[in-house]
Amino acid sequence: MIKLFSLKQQKKDGESSPKVNNQKKATAAQLRITKDINELNLPKTCNTEFPDPDDLLSFKLIICPDEGFYRTGRFVFSFKVGPNYPHEPPKVKCETQVYHPNIDQQGNVCLNILREDWKPVLTINSIVYGLQYLFLEPNPEDPLNKEAAEVLTTNRRLFEQNVQKAIRGGYVGGTYFDRCLK
Repeated sequence: MIKLFSLKQQKKDGESSPKVNNQKKATAAQLRITKDINELNLPKTCNTEFPDPDDLLSFKLIICPDEGFYRTGRFVFSFKVGPNYPHEPPKVKCETQVYHPNIDQQGNVCLNILREDWKPVLTINSIVYGLQYLFLEPNPEDPLNKEAAEVLTTNRRLFEQNVQKAIRGGYVGGTYFDRCLK
């Protein structure tokens, strides 16, 4: 028989207090991102880098498309996973300046699952495949770079030339793009 009152009294008196564990408990976001990363199934055109191996909440994704307009490029995205993950999507920025209808000059990415269509059941894998798809099928219907979207809609050949010019390094319109060949 357990003597509840004597256990309560011991706690009050400070007797037999449990040992304090100085290790920090993992947050829900850390537990979930660990699970997502362990289950990551990257296509051969993608790679991840973790600048700080102890910080899984901040990492880079490198996409090197092997087909489409962007097939010769190398594009780096930074991921910042917040404390409310998976209830809020990670912040994703394109660090490589790119001529793309769905990525603006500040690196913001227009991908529905990073905004209004995010659901906690989605994973980092979902975002990777969404970003990869943007390079295979740029979407001029929902642009961040309206000029690139307009060129894609009206003159696909000129769009392809502009993409290749930007990837090799050079000016497209009044904007200079750094070389980002793989």
